[in-house]
Amino acid sequence: MNGRCVGNIPPIDDFPGLCLEDSPLGVRFADFATVFPAAINAASTWKRSLLRARGVAMGKEHVGKGVNIALGPMMNIGRVAQGGRNWEGFGADPFLAGVGAYETILGMQSAGVQACAKHYINNEQENQRTTESSNVDDRTEHEIYVAPFLRSVMAGLASVMCSYNLVDGTYACENNNTLNGILKNELGFQGFVMSDWSAQHSTMSAMTGLDMTMPGDIFFDSNTSYFGANLTAYVENGTIPEARVDDMATRILASWYLLGQDSPNYPKTNFNAFLPLDEATNEHIDVQANHGELVREIDRSSIVLLKNVNDALPLKKPRKLVMIGSDAAPAHVAGPNEFSDQGGVDGVLAIGWGSGTAWFTYKISPYEAFQARARADHTSFSWFFDDFNLVGAATAAVQKDVAIVFLQSDSGEGYITVDGNAGDRNNLTAWLNGDALVQAVASQNNNTIVVINSVGPLILEPWIDHPNVTAVVWAGLEGAETGNALVDVIYGAVNPSGRLPYTIAKSPQDYPAQLVLGGNGVEILNITYSEGCVFSCIPVTVSVISFRSLFVDYRHFDAANIAPRFEFGFGMSYTEFEYSGLSITPVEDVGGQDQDGQLEANWQAGKPGPQGVGSSTALWLHRPAYTVSFTVGNTGQVAGTEIPQVYLHFPAGAGEPPSVLRGFTDVELRPGEEQRVNVTLSRYDLSVWDVPSQSWMRASGTYSLSVGASSRDFRLEGTLPV
Repeated sequence: MNGRCVGNIPPIDDFPGLCLEDSPLGVRFADFATVFPAAINAASTWKRSLLRARGVAMGKEHVGKGVNIALGPMMNIGRVAQGGRNWEGFGADPFLAGVGAYETILGMQSAGVQACAKHYINNEQENQRTTESSNVDDRTEHEIYVAPFLRSVMAGLASVMCSYNLVDGTYACENNNTLNGILKNELGFQGFVMSDWSAQHSTMSAMTGLDMTMPGDIFFDSNTSYFGANLTAYVENGTIPEARVDDMATRILASWYLLGQDSPNYPKTNFNAFLPLDEATNEHIDVQANHGELVREIDRSSIVLLKNVNDALPLKKPRKLVMIGSDAAPAHVAGPNEFSDQGGVDGVLAIGWGSGTAWFTYKISPYEAFQARARADHTSFSWFFDDFNLVGAATAAVQKDVAIVFLQSDSGEGYITVDGNAGDRNNLTAWLNGDALVQAVASQNNNTIVVINSVGPLILEPWIDHPNVTAVVWAGLEGAETGNALVDVIYGAVNPSGRLPYTIAKSPQDYPAQLVLGGNGVEILNITYSEGCVFSCIPVTVSVISFRSLFVDYRHFDAANIAPRFEFGFGMSYTEFEYSGLSITPVEDVGGQDQDGQLEANWQAGKPGPQGVGSSTALWLHRPAYTVSFTVGNTGQVAGTEIPQVYLHFPAGAGEPPSVLRGFTDVELRPGEEQRVNVTLSRYDLSVWDVPSQSWMRASGTYSLSVGASSRDFRLEGTLPV
């Protein structure tokens, strides 16, 4: 960490060295850069084009600042709803997270920066993250937690960051099974593995898959290293083969060459992460371009409309409007970067806290954006930002045509504690007296609209059914253009099309996995992934033990028949859509090669698939096997975008959850317009991980699928032809 970036490799002869820099949503510690929407909001768009465009823009900004390796994207699954860093990832479903990772990496690396997929693997909570062991069965590991990393490798990923935690009793950065066995062997990953900062635990980690130690020292500024002279000594005494060191260096340099960073025109590092006020090392290069426009487009596409009674939205030039709650306000003390790594609350919540953040060059609050719109409409505009003065808030709402209440809930990385929350959220209730604030306002105003900026799910039960709460807008974490995007959607310039990337439950206990507390930072805290209703809820004919924790998020709610408040994939619109004409057809082409033909025959027969290097990313496994076609029509009065979702239902004996997301797309339609939509399913999409054979297999029995607007709003049903 003794360089301009958060991680540095100094020049070595004619090799210029490498700059490694956070974060997954912008260039951390750099000025004149963009704070993009968090990955959880990018996932809420369910739009591949925007995920890709976001990756391209972030990649360009990192390159412009002279960064070689951008430390993102993050793709841990939101196994625990309270997990502090969930907002850095793409939601609670491995398919959706895989799409988010794939598109982001393709975008970033097309701009010339090396992407780094993290945190590998099972880093699902902040509490005791360096001394907790995530104990996960092999099938669940492959089908849930490895899945986004698999898609990352298929995108041509340059690097992977191993996580702090242990996996099945062995630290992730020296875990031979996850690093060599799964990542480098099964997935065929050809890039390099770096440690999270000080997550290395021995020199022998070189033999279990670690290629680069970051930032290099055992403890920060200790001037000691598990590699360096220790690695040299291990080679000289024959403990570690010299060929392994060659492989480590080759992987690192191959990624550098892959992205064209050997070019003499690749920008030099022009900022200083740890000394931002040093004029000699900060050149203040502006890399923002027109990325604010993209931020706004992503933001408004990510907003999820959860409730809209009697067409309360969109607003139509109300005479009198009041905004209530500090989350509507600009930061009133010291601007948008008041807190180090955003570790505090002041005004509108636009991102969480921790190393996954960046500095705001600007941030548009709802107060600023709505006041500008109110002025244009000649609306009488007022506000009340005291969250704890309930009498004052209620009084402010009296005789207003509409009262908009703003709520928030924050979380982040565990090295920062905010309001007693040490990374993970202590609970799933709104911060800053939010529930009471809504109830107080709704008691006096029969057109109360609630806007929520949150890192993840909240329990909305105290007020969601209040008759005076006419609309609920889920805004998430929108970055710099928060206020403008909300105005776009709430006033109807854009029809909301965002969909939830996780389930919002009625009770915290409804979630299949809970935050595991305790631990003393010395002894290992064991966390067994055994969530879900297991198989007491659905009939099965196979062993429970080997894959009992497949039931994350909506999979558990479906299997246990628990009614959520708002299901995974849910989101309302200002118009209506109809689905019709489902057809499911096999894709005949299997590549035309004898080997592929035999693989296809074995897969169709339910026999074990190939093993070994690249077996999980093999082309035959990921080619289209079926085409799912259907028609979507806009039967409403305004233009809008629909997000059709395809859920697969495995044969009963497969032991899978009742419904599993396996495809989606976005369809933009004018009133009265129809469009034929095609979604493909691959052999991988239809396979389960077979533990005995260590391969992907087709389950025995009949497959069916549903097409609909969410995980519980199915419009079309069909069966896959034999």
